[in-house]
Formats: sequence, structure tokens, C-alpha cells
Amino acid sequence: MSSPITKKMKSTKIIGTHSGHFHCDEALAVFMLRMTDEFKDADLVRTRDTAKLEPLDIVVDVGGVYSPAAHRYDHHQRGFAEVLGAGGFDRTKLSSAGLVYKHFGRRIVARYLGADSEDDEKVETVWLQIYQEFIESVDAIDNGINIADGPLKYHNRTDLSSRVGRLNPRWNEPSTDELYDAKFAEASALTGQEFLSHLDYFAHAWLPARDIVAAALDVREQVDPSGQVVVFKQSAPWKDHLFALEKSRALPRPILYVLYPESAAPGAKWRIQCVPEAADSFANRKSLPEAWRGVRDAQLSDVCGVPGAVFCHAAGFIGGNETYEGVVEMARRALAA
Repeated sequence: MSSPITKKMKSTKIIGTHSGHFHCDEALAVFMLRMTDEFKDADLVRTRDTAKLEPLDIVVDVGGVYSPAAHRYDHHQRGFAEVLGAGGFDRTKLSSAGLVYKHFGRRIVARYLGADSEDDEKVETVWLQIYQEFIESVDAIDNGINIADGPLKYHNRTDLSSRVGRLNPRWNEPSTDELYDAKFAEASALTGQEFLSHLDYFAHAWLPARDIVAAALDVREQVDPSGQVVVFKQSAPWKDHLFALEKSRALPRPILYVLYPESAAPGAKWRIQCVPEAADSFANRKSLPEAWRGVRDAQLSDVCGVPGAVFCHAAGFIGGNETYEGVVEMARRALAA
């Protein structure tokens, strides 16, 4: 391997991180750095030798220093307590992934969106959403923060941090620095694939849905005078936007039901879905009436008193009707129940 000094003479940026056993956070940090103009062609040096780290352009997850001005992004040192510090994310201590995302994430998102500025509102919205849905869990896991207080009801080892961990050479097989480096490259590519998947989804599917939700909120009282039912003319990811817009608009009453067509086909059936207490919750603000649950078709129409009823899930969180008029009437009767 060429020395860092030799590579410097080639005007190539160099990223440093620690050698040996690797984790999700530094694998992701390296990938994100390579998405920036400054470090897109950067080489990588994996070492714990401080003398070899010192001349490198940027160092993540090793070195015991957090200094954005010096491009040093470690989080293991005593007294480190940095958080994202935006959008209400002020509880979870950052890992090297979170540190890189804090200082480079906006420019990555802005470039992907084609925005003129990192200060664009859409950039901030997507940047915060990706932190909430992806980066924060990497930070928490690396820093040993449990996902919940008390015993967990089930275990999950399909998360990205676990998958990266399994890429390390096994304890009972021979390993070399070269093998660790090769496996780290696989890990960084894996985390990058996951990051790009989130970025693509939130930029091109999730973000455009915000306008649909906002428009539906504007006319909700035309659906029902209560203002607690909204209609989407097409199915779209609505939960995150609904909660955010409810808060920013300070709505006087919470939205209880959303209505939308099953598909874009002419004459498509309509759905009524309960708004949950939180985006990730299975508890509803107001479930569909107990008498409807698990009942279908003509029997359901008899029970709810609305022609064209199709089904009501046994858990009471979703139902359907043959027509728009029918699903609106189901919503009104559920409100009154």
C-alpha cells in the first residue's frame, strides 16, 4: 500500500478510519463522504496508528477528536455528547455516521434534489426525515442506546447494523488486514445501497406526497363539517406529512380518518383508514366501530347501514366501500359511533 504522503503528492483526498473489526456507522460515513464533491474520489486508509492518521484529509470513528474545522469526526472520546440539534432531534448521541450526516448531509440531499441551496425548505425536510427514518437508528445502535425501555417483545436482527456486523470475518476463520479491508468495502457498499434507497424514496415518492396531503387538509370541511376526515384522490404515503402539517397548522381537532381509492382505475373501490396515534403506532385515534370488525359485503352493509360496504378489518383500522359516496358515509357513521 502506498503511504499517505505519496498519495498526497497525487492530489488525492484521503479518508481515514480505524482498522480491524468494523461497524455500520463508519462504513456508512465513508460512503456518504464519497457522495460529496470534495471526497468523491477519495482513497481510504484503515489504521489506528495516530501518526498515519494525522496527515489524512478527514478521519472518522477513530482518533478521539471531534473537530469539524479539522475534519475529525470521532465520537468515542470522554465527554462527547453531540446530537443532531435540529428538528427536535436532541436526545440521541451521534456516531460517526451521524456526525458526517450532520455536517455533509444537507449538501448530499441538495445535490440529489437538484436544489439551488442547502437552505431550501425541501432539502431540510428530506434531510430531517432521512435522519429520523435511517441515520438515527445507526447512531443509537452504535452508542448502545436501547430502542425501548423494559423488555423487548421480540428480537430483530435484520437491521442494517446487524447485517454489516455479519460481514466481518468470522471469529473461527483466518483473517488478515487485507481481508478486513475487502470486507469493509463490501460493508460500505451495503450501507450505501441502503442510504441511496432511502434518499430516492424520500426525494421522489415521499416528498411529492406532502402537497397532496396539504391540499386535502385545505378542503377537509367540504368532506365533513367536523374537519376530521380527509380525502386523497390517489393513494400516497400520508402519515408523516399529516402529523407534521397538523402540528404546523395547529388544527383545532385531530384528523381521525383518511379516504382514498384503491387504485387509479376508473370505478375503483374506496378505502377508509384510521389515523394512528403516531406514525409507527398500531393504536388508532379512533378505530372503526367494533360491530363492523371482521364483517364483509352485504352483512357489513346491514350492520353499518351503508350500501356497498366491502369489508372491515378485524383489527378495525381499515375498511372499504364500492363507492366514494359510500365510504364518506361510513366515515361519518364511524365519527358518530
